[in-house]
Amino acid sequence: MDLFLEASAVILNLIYLFLLIKERISCWVFGIAASLLSIVLFYKIGLYSEAILYVYYVIIGFYGYWLWSQNQDPESKLKVSTLSLNYHLRIISIGILISLAVGYGFSNYTDAVNPYLDATTTTFSFIASILEAKKILSSWLFWIVINAATIVLYIQQDLVLYLMLTIVYFGFSITGFLQWRKSYQSALLQ
Repeated sequence: MDLFLEASAVILNLIYLFLLIKERISCWVFGIAASLLSIVLFYKIGLYSEAILYVYYVIIGFYGYWLWSQNQDPESKLKVSTLSLNYHLRIISIGILISLAVGYGFSNYTDAVNPYLDATTTTFSFIASILEAKKILSSWLFWIVINAATIVLYIQQDLVLYLMLTIVYFGFSITGFLQWRKSYQSALLQ
């Protein structure tokens, strides 16, 4: 059963990522479906922070769909944008503090596996997801780092399909950054 859940979620996540890079609103439907399956899987194997993260992904999926659907005509379509270095430093600092607090809680009050790494990848995935929904270019830079760390987590848990998915995510995060940067630069020239 776990292999079926994992395989189904991986396939849906790949579709989601492909459509996200292409800036297609339908990406959010696949992301929501993949996240629902992932919640069940991660809860069953004791990666509680990951399970919580995927609950958030369901919520952000609905938010992203709503946000992107508000701007469908070419003139008002949500465009890729950037944020200041100061803003990034603040959200990174907050992310580190939250990661430490969540890691401490899961380390001391649950049977969570690798609580600090799990909490860190989860916390920063929350941040990257909201930036992604708002089409902030740096979301892809966050995903590059998060995916690299998540590879370690999934190796430790012997989640072979999620490991392969995350390796693909790592590569696609680079592609996504380059594609969205091109879109951002193109919008600046108009």
